[in-house]
Amino acid sequence: MGALRKLAVGASLVLGTIVPSVEAQTHPPFTNFAVYPNREAKVPPKYYPLRPPAIPLAVRSPYTSAWSSTFQNGTLNSQNPIFWFGQGLGWEGIVVVDGNSFEYMGNVINDFPELPYFNTTKALEVRYDSQYSNFTFLAGPVIITASFFSPVTPKDICRSSMPLSYLTTTVQSNDGKPHHIQFYSDVNAGWIGLGNDQDIIKEFHTGPLNGNGTGNITDVPTSWILRPKSPSLFIEATQVPLWGNFSFTTSSFGSENFTYQSDSATSVRFGFVNNRCLNDNAGATARGFGNQEPVYAFAHDMGTVVETSVRYTIGSIQSPAVRYLHEDGLSNLAPWWEKCYGEIHDMIRFHWNDFDTVAALGYEFEAKLRADVNAFYQGHEPPIYGNRTPVAYANTSTFTALDAQNGTDQYGHQYEFDPNSAYGFLEPGNGTGIAVPFVSEAESYYAIVALSARQVMAAYVFAVPPSSSDVTADTVEPLMFQKEISSNGNINTVDVLYPASPYFLYANPALLKYVMQPLLELQEGDFYPNTYSTHDIGAHFPLATGHVDGSDEYMPVENSGNFILMAYAYYKFTGDSAWLKKHYDLLAQFAQYLIDFSLVPAAQLSTDDFAGELANQTNLAIKGIVGLQAMSAVARVAGNEDDAAKFADMATSFYNQWEDLAIDPSGKHTVLAYQWRSSWGLLYNIYFDKLLNMGLVNPKVYEMQSAWYAQVSQVFGVPLDNRHHYTKSDWEIWTAATCSPSTRRLFINAVAYWLNQTSTNLPFTDLYEVVGMGEYPLLIDHFSARPVVGGHFALLTLGKTGQLSSAAGGDTTGSLFAKNSTDALPQPDTPTIPPSYSGAPYKQRAVRKSAPRKDTHTLHLKNPIHG
Repeated sequence: MGALRKLAVGASLVLGTIVPSVEAQTHPPFTNFAVYPNREAKVPPKYYPLRPPAIPLAVRSPYTSAWSSTFQNGTLNSQNPIFWFGQGLGWEGIVVVDGNSFEYMGNVINDFPELPYFNTTKALEVRYDSQYSNFTFLAGPVIITASFFSPVTPKDICRSSMPLSYLTTTVQSNDGKPHHIQFYSDVNAGWIGLGNDQDIIKEFHTGPLNGNGTGNITDVPTSWILRPKSPSLFIEATQVPLWGNFSFTTSSFGSENFTYQSDSATSVRFGFVNNRCLNDNAGATARGFGNQEPVYAFAHDMGTVVETSVRYTIGSIQSPAVRYLHEDGLSNLAPWWEKCYGEIHDMIRFHWNDFDTVAALGYEFEAKLRADVNAFYQGHEPPIYGNRTPVAYANTSTFTALDAQNGTDQYGHQYEFDPNSAYGFLEPGNGTGIAVPFVSEAESYYAIVALSARQVMAAYVFAVPPSSSDVTADTVEPLMFQKEISSNGNINTVDVLYPASPYFLYANPALLKYVMQPLLELQEGDFYPNTYSTHDIGAHFPLATGHVDGSDEYMPVENSGNFILMAYAYYKFTGDSAWLKKHYDLLAQFAQYLIDFSLVPAAQLSTDDFAGELANQTNLAIKGIVGLQAMSAVARVAGNEDDAAKFADMATSFYNQWEDLAIDPSGKHTVLAYQWRSSWGLLYNIYFDKLLNMGLVNPKVYEMQSAWYAQVSQVFGVPLDNRHHYTKSDWEIWTAATCSPSTRRLFINAVAYWLNQTSTNLPFTDLYEVVGMGEYPLLIDHFSARPVVGGHFALLTLGKTGQLSSAAGGDTTGSLFAKNSTDALPQPDTPTIPPSYSGAPYKQRAVRKSAPRKDTHTLHLKNPIHG
């Protein structure tokens, strides 16, 4: 029992005054400082609320996406940060304390000869929420905190469009005495896919005071700006852009001496460790690789202090952002931040000076997130971060077979657990799966959504509509483009938007409209020949050039159902009936396709395309049928009563037939495909029926499925279907939202338990094994950093409609939507006009104009299909 408690719960770490023993140098090169051992054994830090496979550092766009992997007990001070694709990024951090250098980010120390005055730090703890990742280290007599802040402000489109992130490094005395503190940080050109000064144009730039920012800081920001010498517009190499700029910015920040330098890595870093300052040379050229690659560094000497800090901003910046096919031709679109702030240096200055304001906005989102999690579980789970010691999953416990003893969890349920099996926690006697014990479901769920928030927003860019619009008008709305990160790179993939949609409905439904708009323009502008919904608007981000020949990935029922359901959900959460009516004809076209083909789907792919084609898919069919029920409501909103009756009749008829085809003769579960008795799968596509209270699916189906999942669960959750032992976290949480409280708890705690235990090494994957070490499935490309983690917000979105954790799967008690009504939320989340900005006033800017280039002209097309 004690050992099991260690598995699930870790004690809080209380920082005391911990100073390692001091060793004197025999021949110190400097005077008046102590030396600390620099080869301490690495002990993993404590993680709160749990230990994910990678911690977000600078995560703001598909190209500003830096993480710290925890693979094999790695952390910020034992390895380099990584890009979401897995390659290392050069980002180094050193703090000098009384002449001793302590490395808190990167592993340069392993490239140096052993120096008595160059030390590692001791990692103490890592904490994250929806906005910040904070790493705390012991460095001799001081505590270092590296605070990475990637703001999640989904209702502020201007701020959300900036691809820059913050790092604030703070030093606090741990012995009550003042110490002489210096900071050092550098970056390499790996952020733009390059490694040699021969390939780079570098700019050292100090801007005017304040710029167009909100005036929180009065220091002058200073930036290293890097860009390729020979850019390739809209081309990537290992997922990194080969056009645009990379920015690394700081200011003097009240230092006694502020210095900078670019040169080879060894020269700059070794020079700083020995001299504790840089030489203010921005012009040196480095042409090597590895430790001879060029780096771009800043150093701050803060003098003798008890506490001090510096701040940096960092990010990859692309302008133009997207190539876009539209009714007037082919255009390269400016990023939305140009409309808000002006050219790149204006945006960098605004971002630098905006820290206090955006931190307050980020706090608002985080406070609301916690409050909404608590509200969903009110009275049924302890509040997250209530008046008690916070708990976390332990990441240092081990098990033997002796630990597999019977016990009783916090709800009074008996369990048995065998760590040598893949079954997980079971009820004695009947083998029914139960949730990981001694862990609050509310805290598990918070840990999941807090980790997901930055990841989902960082898959998108916001762009100014084509030049045919008056882009300076306040009423102009952005176009939003999604990269299908790590799976195939498509742009605005409908079956990726669909699983992500709960996040948008929860955080800002207008985002769903902005990202659907390019899809609507493509299909309503005669650029797509098929009668079903397109799969995406381009084979690879950022080329939104469509599929004028209709040769996109074939998911006709999947994406037609997805499109209708997302459109109706957008209306239900916003009350924007004008938008729904405007696009009625296209939605009705998709609905007719569902009438013709959804009840008995032919062999085709669903969104889980990695599993291959399958005919008669039960879950795919119910998506189309629920989509028809939604379309009947759309028709009522649009005033088309005849259509409404037709769609409603077809939905009811199809549903009754579906039950006969889909439910196993045993009555215990639905089958994966009609009449395949030994099959089963997650029936996640009934989620929208419950969310919008459409009243189509029989409550008994919810109850039946909820009971079934616990019969087939494994240690890390429930498999996606019977064909494999992998699952998808987004669909698990969608499914959890349709289940009874005990089964929902099983799903939620299993996802959190997997996050804490998995052997995966990249940012939060949604596809993993539920057995073994929770690794990546074989023969499938590793999924990581995908926006589908927006699906983890399915419970919060349910809570926004008034449905809370106490309700059984088919019970919609408390829903703010009357059953099968067309009423929107009583207090709809109406899009604001202008949509672009909240917070302090800003100076209106026109989009930057530049001379035409051969690779950025507009092609005027009439109709590429018919000539």
